[in-house]
Amino acid sequence: MCGIVGYVGPRQAPSVILAGLKRLEYRGYDSAGIAVFEKNGKMAIRRDVGKLINLESMLQESPLTGHIGIGHTRWATHGEPSQRNAHPHVGMNGRVVVVHNGIVENFMELRAELEAEGIQFQSDTDTEVIAHLLECYLGGGAALDDSVAKVLRQLKGANAIVVMDLEQPDTLICARLGNAGGIAIGLGENEMFIASDIPAILEYTRDMVFLENRQMARLTKDSLLLTDLDGNEIVAEHHAISWDPVSAAKGEFKHFMQKEIFEQPRALIDTLRGRVDFEAGRVILPEMNLTPELAQRLKKLHIVACGTSYYSGLIGKFLFESIARLPTEVEYGSEYRYYDPIIDEDTAVLALTQSGETADTLAACDQAKAQGATMWSIVNAIGSQAMRISDGFISMQAGPEIGVASTKAFTTSIVDQYLLACALGELRGALSPAKLRQLVDDLAQLPDLAGRVLDHDAEYRELANEFFKAEDFLFLGRGINYPTALEGALKLKEISYIHAEGYPAGEMKHGPIALIDESMPVVALVTKDHLYQKMVSQIRQAKARGGVVIALATEGDEAIRHEADHVIYVPEAPALLSPVINVMPLQLLSYHIAVRRGCDVDQPRNLAKSVTVE
Repeated sequence: MCGIVGYVGPRQAPSVILAGLKRLEYRGYDSAGIAVFEKNGKMAIRRDVGKLINLESMLQESPLTGHIGIGHTRWATHGEPSQRNAHPHVGMNGRVVVVHNGIVENFMELRAELEAEGIQFQSDTDTEVIAHLLECYLGGGAALDDSVAKVLRQLKGANAIVVMDLEQPDTLICARLGNAGGIAIGLGENEMFIASDIPAILEYTRDMVFLENRQMARLTKDSLLLTDLDGNEIVAEHHAISWDPVSAAKGEFKHFMQKEIFEQPRALIDTLRGRVDFEAGRVILPEMNLTPELAQRLKKLHIVACGTSYYSGLIGKFLFESIARLPTEVEYGSEYRYYDPIIDEDTAVLALTQSGETADTLAACDQAKAQGATMWSIVNAIGSQAMRISDGFISMQAGPEIGVASTKAFTTSIVDQYLLACALGELRGALSPAKLRQLVDDLAQLPDLAGRVLDHDAEYRELANEFFKAEDFLFLGRGINYPTALEGALKLKEISYIHAEGYPAGEMKHGPIALIDESMPVVALVTKDHLYQKMVSQIRQAKARGGVVIALATEGDEAIRHEADHVIYVPEAPALLSPVINVMPLQLLSYHIAVRRGCDVDQPRNLAKSVTVE
């Protein structure tokens, strides 16, 4: 979970930046670095692998002084953790230095073009492409602002960058493309701060401006110019952040749940960091302790989970069986130990749990271990009980989830299962290199697709205003998106107290269709896949019985407008990853309905974040 800190002003930049990076250590990282313009007019950089204490020791031995600089903590996506791959990165002529959060989806293509022009790369990162492209434009006479905008227009994916230019030693440029990486700008007296999260700079200022998608900012110690990528000036909206830790953590958002929904693109990037080698087309999961012998010995997988994690596991069943060809069953943790499941040494049991302390899931883990199964877990809370007792684990990297209704832990755990399925598929010989490469390539576009969904938040709010008085909802899906329908229904009932049910659409005529009338909104997941026509048929059946249909459809599907009363569009996504994209509008629709009904969104009645007793 990369961290960015930048500073320009009268203080010593290295101390401000290092202190800010320390406040972002909770995000996780594998290397760190800092760049400063020193008084002699030169740019000085220090980088090291491992924890910040290593960088701090380096700075003690070889100090930096200066009043403008940028720093970064990196979690690898392109290139192994190493000093040469740590940020900041410098352009080919040493003029610009860049720190970067995100994934440049077209990195390989851009790198090949630059190498064809004779540019030599000093790292394996996608970030270095940005630095070289900037210097190409600057060398052609373009202004720094224009060069940054041109580069961002070339990049595919969601990215946030901060740039320093040796020829403008009083200026920082920061920019955001998509919704994967936040950028907070802190305004002080004759000083400016940049951070990827508020806690890094809250000690110095409470006056914040947040960059939106396709915006950039030019900062000096006493000025801020905010523009879009076409150079149009934007009036900056200032946010006064309370010193109260809770209010500060919420930042610009009204509720933690809203904040956590919008953190999902960034959480997805963090989930991929260090685990996906996009250049080699492979998945790397060292903490899982996988071996070819273990992977090939397994005859079945049991997923145990509760609540939202259970629905994530239902999606996981599709992933493990489709990708790894491993027979998979999904069980409620609360029921698992009571029906004497058939488990042996050729069984793996995978626990999905945000907290890692859910009593029912832990009891299921104990049962599995007692019967000789290989015990795995996918957990968000580092060091939790589920992680400690596992033979192998994956940390979700969702970051703190405060809202009781889980959102980003759902989407990140789906991606974690996808990664595990890819790793198992390779070891079991179920995947050809070409198929594995395609599955890995599909992951690169996921954070940007998620960000594009969140750009339409106003549409979900408008729809909520029309349906917040409903007392019943029906959610329908098929195939891998049937569990998405279940999760959509759960979110609505959890936080708005509206009765909602999720069903496989093919079961409509086996009972649920009797409920449909003009007072029952029907949410149909009808994105383009091999079940599309069957879902259209279910919509027609609901309409024939007076139902009001809200269709969640793929962008460009104009035909669905003639079938449904309302349409929510999402970008087209790879089929096996579509639940990650399709669930986000359902989360936001539930959120806005709950707000409109005056419900306590973050702490719904009768619910706790973690169920630690049976």
